[in-house]
Amino acid sequence: MTEAYIYDAVRTPRGKGRKDGSLHEVTSVALSAQILNAIKDRNNLGTSGIEDVIWGNVTQVMENGGCLARASVLLSDFDDSVPGLAINRFCASGMEAVNLVANQVKAGAGEAYIAGGCEMMSRVAMGSDGAAMAVDPRLAMGTGFMPQGVSADLIATEYGFSRDDCDAFAAQSQARAAAAWEDKRFAKSIVPVKDINGLTILDHDEYMRPGTSAEDLGKLNASFAMMGEQMPGFDKVAMLKYPHLEKITHVHHAGNSSGIVDGATALLIGSKEYGEKHGLTPRARIRSTAKIGSEPTINLTGPVPVTEKILRDSGMSINDIDLFEVNEAFAAVVLRFLQAFEVDDAKVNVNGGAIAMGHPLGATGAMIIGTLLDELERQDKEVGLATLCVAAGMGAATIIERV
Repeated sequence: MTEAYIYDAVRTPRGKGRKDGSLHEVTSVALSAQILNAIKDRNNLGTSGIEDVIWGNVTQVMENGGCLARASVLLSDFDDSVPGLAINRFCASGMEAVNLVANQVKAGAGEAYIAGGCEMMSRVAMGSDGAAMAVDPRLAMGTGFMPQGVSADLIATEYGFSRDDCDAFAAQSQARAAAAWEDKRFAKSIVPVKDINGLTILDHDEYMRPGTSAEDLGKLNASFAMMGEQMPGFDKVAMLKYPHLEKITHVHHAGNSSGIVDGATALLIGSKEYGEKHGLTPRARIRSTAKIGSEPTINLTGPVPVTEKILRDSGMSINDIDLFEVNEAFAAVVLRFLQAFEVDDAKVNVNGGAIAMGHPLGATGAMIIGTLLDELERQDKEVGLATLCVAAGMGAATIIERV
């Protein structure tokens, strides 16, 4: 079987996902086109040889609708012969783009692809596309639907994570992200966003709050207590599925949950022959990919079973992994991963994560693969695993190995 190699990975800085965020005036298609042009120019690509652009974006309405992938190709400097495919596996959309591409290359269905994603959360609001999970009574009642914030609190309650635990983890994410920026660990992959005049709009992750302490976070009110305890009373929904719990303890808030941001990312993935033909040196091979469904009420525990699956499928153990990226959707998600596998905390999200820098939904899955690759190179390590929890009860994972 042909191997799939990562030749390059780039991303934009993440802008605050609000009207006062630096990227708010940039459209989804414009940001996507910029990052496509960046990976083209960095690698001197003749883009007519690119088989496809597979692009994650979650909220596929308004300017995100109508196949953002193809629209972005047409706005970029890519050849018109390159098609585009927009996909949605919620928070894992960008990772699924990478995994789909890897498996197509391995199967011989094309020599090279661009995989990535974009989400402009300041312009197209999360949830504005609607969701049958939430609004169809048969589905919502049959699955025990709950908003993700209440699901995160359910994880904390079920697995014994306190408010102090979650706040300490969040403060650590902020400290690690600030240290990473100070040490210029993201410099290899960051592509500043520019306006039509070539002036830089944003060159850093602006959501971060360096210096945030657990004590600071302890002053914030729990964000999901009202929807859990009062109308429509999602705590009761949770306890129908988990009757051994006496109550749901609400521990999550804006400071220990992922940030709402704008951002885009792209990876160049291809066969060994493609790299040799175009003078490109591979940085890593995509060793294994996996996806899984998980229990939909607790919703966000997917990183544990999907990691078990990908390790089993690839004949590896958790001890074979040098570094991990586990998306920080909520603090309890990563704490559960650490608890389940008894992984050394020093190997997980060593440069911070979405709590500090934000979670641009359709891009994050691919973005953390690029971050993982950069850190493997910086530490001269070999094997890394990236994983995310996914809405509606799913999980996704990717294992990469330096070459």
